[in-house]
Amino acid sequence: MDTTQRTDQQRSADRRRRELLEAADRVVLRDGPQASMNAIAAEAGITKPILYRHFGDKGGLYAALAKRHTDALLDSLRAALDAPADRRERVESTLDTYLAAIEARPQVYRFLMHPAEGSQGDQGFDVGKHSAPLLRRMGEELAQVIEERVDLGPESQRLARVWGHGIVGMMHAAGDWWLGERPCSRAELVRSLADLLWGRLAAAGDRMGGPGF
Repeated sequence: MDTTQRTDQQRSADRRRRELLEAADRVVLRDGPQASMNAIAAEAGITKPILYRHFGDKGGLYAALAKRHTDALLDSLRAALDAPADRRERVESTLDTYLAAIEARPQVYRFLMHPAEGSQGDQGFDVGKHSAPLLRRMGEELAQVIEERVDLGPESQRLARVWGHGIVGMMHAAGDWWLGERPCSRAELVRSLADLLWGRLAAAGDRMGGPGF
């Protein structure tokens, strides 16, 4: 098989995978955590064995959907962090970007973070095994942003990781509670969380030579 033929086959496989993920997205938007492999296969117009051939099992499909949505969320968070505004405004904008994303697509959020709620038809699906790496990835990404921008002294790398994972944990826990109970407006929650973070962030200087924060 020549290189051109292999490239064409890879493009075709990638296109088919995107089509299947889009079908899965439609089912998740409709059914949330109750989205099943049977429903996704039906939406895509294929049999479940073909879906398994592309993703292995629900865990494989979940991982692919998680990467798709996490990539988009991280891009939005980076844009908020890099916006031309003062530090407090960017902190609030970053918090609001996360909360707006889960508010806009609550069914997707629940599928990614609470898939066990609908897993009765997909035995063996371990919510912790699949959802924890999402938060860990976001924590590491935010830690890198903090380390690049904020001068935290001689232990900057370690502290940046503490802050990154701590802030993501706070956003996740507060956002999960808020999405379920709606005890206040999104703007009120953003201000309250920013107030909680602000003391040490306000005192820290920008890292020398970094992009600034």
